Amino acid sequence: DVQLQASGGGLVQAGGSLGLSCAASGFTFDDYAIGWFRQAPGKEREGVSYINNSDDSTSYADSVKGRFTISSDNAKNTVYLQMNSLKPEDTAVYYCGAVVRMMATLIQPAFYSYWGQGTQVTVSS
Repeated sequence: DVQLQASGGGLVQAGGSLGLSCAASGFTFDDYAIGWFRQAPGKEREGVSYINNSDDSTSYADSVKGRFTISSDNAKNTVYLQMNSLKPEDTAVYYCGAVVRMMATLIQPAFYSYWGQGTQVTVSS
C-alpha cells in the first residue's frame, strides 16, 4: 500500500522554526517528486516546495524562498521541510504529496498521485 506520513507540525511564535517530515512507502521513491502544499481555512491548496528525488532539484514558492528548505534522504524514503522565520501567514495544514517526477509542479495539485494526511502548522503573532 502507498503511504505518505507527514509529521512535525505544531505551534510556534512568529520568527521561530519548525521542521516537517514526510515518510513515503509503497512506490519507487526515485520515480517521483515529493511536494509540500498547504491549505489555510477558506483558501485553496497552495504549493510550497517540491524536490525531485532522482536528482534533488528543488522548487519553491516565492512566499517561502529564503525561509524554507526542502531536502530528501533517499535511504529513508523521507523528505524534510525546514521552515525558518515563520510568519502568521504560514499558518495552514501542510500536506505532502507524490507526483511523477516529470510532472512535478507547485501549481497543479491535481497532478499528484498520492497525498499524506496533513499536519497543522500554527504561527502566532
